[in-house]
Amino acid sequence: MNAVLAYMSQRDSRLSGRLREWRPPRVVRLWLLWATHLGDGWLWFAAGAVLLAGGGTCHGPLAAAAAAAGGANASILYLKRRFRRARPAPHVPNPLFDLAFDRFSFPSGHATNAFALSTVAALSFPAVTPLAGALAGSIALSRVVLGRHFLSDVIAGALLGVLVGSTAYLAVAR
Repeated sequence: MNAVLAYMSQRDSRLSGRLREWRPPRVVRLWLLWATHLGDGWLWFAAGAVLLAGGGTCHGPLAAAAAAAGGANASILYLKRRFRRARPAPHVPNPLFDLAFDRFSFPSGHATNAFALSTVAALSFPAVTPLAGALAGSIALSRVVLGRHFLSDVIAGALLGVLVGSTAYLAVAR
């Protein structure tokens, strides 16, 4: 079993390293920088404010989004403390934009929250599914390309986010 885990970790490090070394066109780099900051949390508060302003028909999705955010963050805290996986690159804080609250990598909090909230949005408002999926995918990809996470961190975060978001929607919004 240890050999299998070591092999998977080696492959993950290699693929993640290739994504970090990728030099996309300038417009893609700018989008990835914006995407990672969209996932810092302020976008979710803005979306909640829009839902709150939407009146009575939006209270179910807003409650589901709040439940998804709470469940996602509780899961992230537990799993990061449990696994304590170091990030792929040494952390050099950026005082203007860096809102990293921990030094651990698994699972990606940005990816977990993005997919949890995007899942609630997609289930609540099917017309936004492509936009929600593209946004969540961009946030997750940005975390690997910018060197903050391994690919497996964002994949696990995305799967966890979809699970938490779906559960919150089924429990609260329906």
